[in-house]
Amino acid sequence: MENLSSSQIIADQVKEKHTEWVTLKNEIKKVIVGQDHVIERIFIGLLCNGHVLLEGVPGLAKTLLIKTIAQALGLHFQRIQFTPDLLPADLIGTLVYNPKTQEFQTKKGPVFANLILADEVNRAPAKVQSALLEAMQEHQVTIGPTTYHLDEPFFVLATQNPIDQEGTYRLPEAQVDRFLFKLIISYPKMAEEKEMISKAFEPKEVFKIIDKENILDAQKLINQIYIDDKVIEYILNIVFASRNPQEHNLDDIRQYIEYGASPRATLAITNAAKAHAFLKKRHFVIPDDVKAITPDVLRHRIILTYEAEAENVTSEAIIQKILRIIPSP
Repeated sequence: MENLSSSQIIADQVKEKHTEWVTLKNEIKKVIVGQDHVIERIFIGLLCNGHVLLEGVPGLAKTLLIKTIAQALGLHFQRIQFTPDLLPADLIGTLVYNPKTQEFQTKKGPVFANLILADEVNRAPAKVQSALLEAMQEHQVTIGPTTYHLDEPFFVLATQNPIDQEGTYRLPEAQVDRFLFKLIISYPKMAEEKEMISKAFEPKEVFKIIDKENILDAQKLINQIYIDDKVIEYILNIVFASRNPQEHNLDDIRQYIEYGASPRATLAITNAAKAHAFLKKRHFVIPDDVKAITPDVLRHRIILTYEAEAENVTSEAIIQKILRIIPSP
């Protein structure tokens, strides 16, 4: 009886909080046309305290999207343009000597914000990537001898151009694995682009819908959403199929996978499935939640062999094959 009542309490909380996020989406849609999938995945990133990597050509309103979300959340927003000459100090800050006091003072960098847009992240050198990695993973940065904790919530939305473009570099696997999702953003449909033209001449004011406390409360609620053991087993089977395809009747994709998904992927799918259930107004996870978010979680975590690249086999195709073969509970 006690379990039933606690389950009902969580269900009621989900319904109440869900309304806030629907209102938030409607506020963002005043400015942003289309991109429903991307908006929902950014919401899941916020709810899971994760980060999102966005790949797409320039001019697809990536900056406008994250800026609008920051306004609707009332959060401190910073855009950092990543370039080949960027230094770690340009990102996290540095010690500056003050001749009057004859002491070094800390000058904090743009990473000290709630929402960071790391624009064209794959144009920066490895040292800058390492500095960003500490901020993403530990929610802290080190300037000189002192470590500073970043304000919560801390969310990085990184954009990258397709890897075959000139002047871009592959991100280290260790860093890519820190992103909850990798999303591919495509061109808008003709009807959406037509709507963009009309909205461009109608400047809309974006109002604050949710504040920091609402986000942190929602993050705690996500942890309480119920997930059955059978669904957990389903997630484990998907992840293990990416590591040992031959043990899951997937011999035909074995030669295309260099490395399967890491244990971090298992946790990412579990948490993201809970957040997806929340956005669908449910206090429990179903297999469809897992299927919906798995491609975005695994897209950047399955490392392909040279043979796969030679035969134009994508991680997307491998994930879809795994989802088709692994039985759903």
